[in-house]
Amino acid sequence: MGHPERKLPPVVHVAGTNGKGSTVAFLCGFLEAAGWRVHVYTSPHLVRFHERIRLAGKLIEEPALAALLAECEAANRGQNITFFEITTAAAFLAFSRLPADAALIEVGLGGRFDATNVVDQPAATVISPVSLDHQHFLGETLGAIAFEKAGILKPGVPAVIGPQPREAAIAIERRARELGAPFFRAGKEWSVALGEGGALIYRGEQDYQLPPPGLAGLHQYDNAGLALAALEHLGLGYSADDLARGIQQVEWPARLQRLTRGPLVTVLPGNYELWLDGAHNQAGGEALARFVAASWQDRELGLVFGMLKTHDAAAFLAPLQPFVARLAAISIPGEANTLSAEEAAAAAQRAGINASAQPDLAAAVRDAARAGGRVLICGSLYLAGKVLAKNG
Repeated sequence: MGHPERKLPPVVHVAGTNGKGSTVAFLCGFLEAAGWRVHVYTSPHLVRFHERIRLAGKLIEEPALAALLAECEAANRGQNITFFEITTAAAFLAFSRLPADAALIEVGLGGRFDATNVVDQPAATVISPVSLDHQHFLGETLGAIAFEKAGILKPGVPAVIGPQPREAAIAIERRARELGAPFFRAGKEWSVALGEGGALIYRGEQDYQLPPPGLAGLHQYDNAGLALAALEHLGLGYSADDLARGIQQVEWPARLQRLTRGPLVTVLPGNYELWLDGAHNQAGGEALARFVAASWQDRELGLVFGMLKTHDAAAFLAPLQPFVARLAAISIPGEANTLSAEEAAAAAQRAGINASAQPDLAAAVRDAARAGGRVLICGSLYLAGKVLAKNG
């Protein structure tokens, strides 16, 4: 196809286990607030496939997407190709044809063998926090998984590294040194902290005090800081005012998102809250638990929980157990690889949570609401997508 990956605007390539999407969202928010045109490639989509490809600030339109995929199919000549590979080819082809100032590329899985890893000279690489996930593809230890993530590092290209467990940090830094990639680590070359009134305090090549992030949760301070650290190596201008606007305006669905209207909201009493989060592994469960402990002690919490079989339900639920009064388990609609509602409920019961299996989302929301005034739907980005689709 003429190597469209070599004709992209400056690329920030983002790998990691948790926070990749939020880091990309903050980067996009900062750059667009400064007036730059930004392409974005992320996965998975939640409701519509078009969410994966943003062209200079807008979701790709149906006619353009159909034409690109047809072009890729023709070039492939009927050979074996995965869903993600042909999607990546279409995205890079689209990005190569429309001028922009930056392209933010999120790894699909791992890094070293990911389809996105054909970009030879990104402007910067980013590795968000690494934790145990997809072990059947990436390895059974943090070091092995971090090695796969570090496969996106390139000689001489700045590597911006988020907070890491020690084993992961060692593997990433070793690979960076082998390649001669300068690295910029959370807590060392740059840092982020919570300031008075929720302000974000960033220390790096420049220091900033910014308003609280537009995404909820203390973990979003780390993701915003990681985006700021990457921004310092992109070579595009911005002001403190741009950063302040960008951090407040950022949006990223299913990241501690409050649902305020729609049919799932209407099944609850008027003073109840319904929230949605796509966290699905141990680190995600720990981040949710920290948020609940800090911000949600004013009323009882009920969970609606569904998860794929490829993830560890017990590891996800264990950090949340002290804070959950009731859990309603469901199977994820339309997903062949989902835990059944009964399997998900059994996993919750083994974690010490009062749980029941429910037939559908509406019934699960009603049941979880018996705990009290707040319901959180969580366990899978695929479940989050079904929720957003059903809730309009």
